[in-house]
Amino acid sequence: MTPVASLKAQLGALVAARSISSADPALDCSNRAVVDLLAQWCAERGFDVELQSVGAAGKVNLIAQRGSGDDGLVLAGHTDTVPCDPALWHSDPFMLDERDGRWYGLGSADMKCFFPAALAAVDALDGAVLRRPLTILATADEETSMAGARALVASGRRLGRFGLIGEPTGLKPVHMHKGVAQLGVDLHGRSGHASNPALGVNALDGMRHVLNALDDWRAALATRHHSPDFDVPHPTLNFGAIRGGDNANRICGHCELLLDLRFVPGQDPAATVDELVARVDAAVAGSGLGCDVRELMTPIPPYATSAAGEMVRHAQAITGTRAGSVTFATEAPFFSELGIETIVLGPGAIAQAHQPDEYVEVAALLRMVEYTEAFIRRICCA
Repeated sequence: MTPVASLKAQLGALVAARSISSADPALDCSNRAVVDLLAQWCAERGFDVELQSVGAAGKVNLIAQRGSGDDGLVLAGHTDTVPCDPALWHSDPFMLDERDGRWYGLGSADMKCFFPAALAAVDALDGAVLRRPLTILATADEETSMAGARALVASGRRLGRFGLIGEPTGLKPVHMHKGVAQLGVDLHGRSGHASNPALGVNALDGMRHVLNALDDWRAALATRHHSPDFDVPHPTLNFGAIRGGDNANRICGHCELLLDLRFVPGQDPAATVDELVARVDAAVAGSGLGCDVRELMTPIPPYATSAAGEMVRHAQAITGTRAGSVTFATEAPFFSELGIETIVLGPGAIAQAHQPDEYVEVAALLRMVEYTEAFIRRICCA
């Protein structure tokens, strides 16, 4: 089987193995089918394979290693995808489809394609001796809770000195990214007849004050925290959804606001969330409204590793491209907690991720095979 045919066959099998991660239990499913395929392929290549349980619902991490020790290279990716709406696709999202030099399928870019690329790089080593260990790590639930990466941190398993996460970066090395928190603000008032505002406490009116206060705070954050390495060089606060009330002639008794907050490196996520909570509380103080701010997910810290670090130097030499930044979050800060010097580099683009007709370009995937082989040779074979 040619390298292209092998890549296509493996990616097709991974796309067909559903591994949706969702906060909605009706959509969420196990990643075990993907992990079982990867475990088989790794074992066939001489890797020692271990499965690490991640909470309930059949979620597992795969840890496959050739060689021993913790001073080698970790090739890492997540096995899960977001949900999709098949009606919006031009082909079956769970069946790999080739059109115009692209492979279409759910998770093709984000980021199931990285695993066939890593395995193809292993196959291209031509019997080279590994002087340092090589680990392939496949995690669970990156798209929702980062539960797989958090379980790895909890276990204290370092696995390697250097890490390469194959998220879609357009083949450009990334050494820093923003962090993220997602929050819900709930205001509890008292319903009543709309003919007399004194008969209730209007939660929608209160949410208007919250929105105004957070809008002012958003501008203050942008002034206080500036990071010129990013296209959007400051923290962002997105008002993602608002729900409240049930009828025009009833005073709104409950209103909910969903927020997305992005942190820049050097910004303390916990302190920033505490500040947001204080702003919300102040906005409704004395109104008679009850107020709760809840985390929709445990915040993901921002990530930055030195541009002068060894892994960044390897990445820049291999790709011929200067390492930069992205605004989306990855598992890199969790690997950093374990002392793994990590960069993010992969085929595909984030613009294709989480979209109908997600795809990866075949030429980019082949280039990623070359890059990954070069990393292995530099770190594990030299």
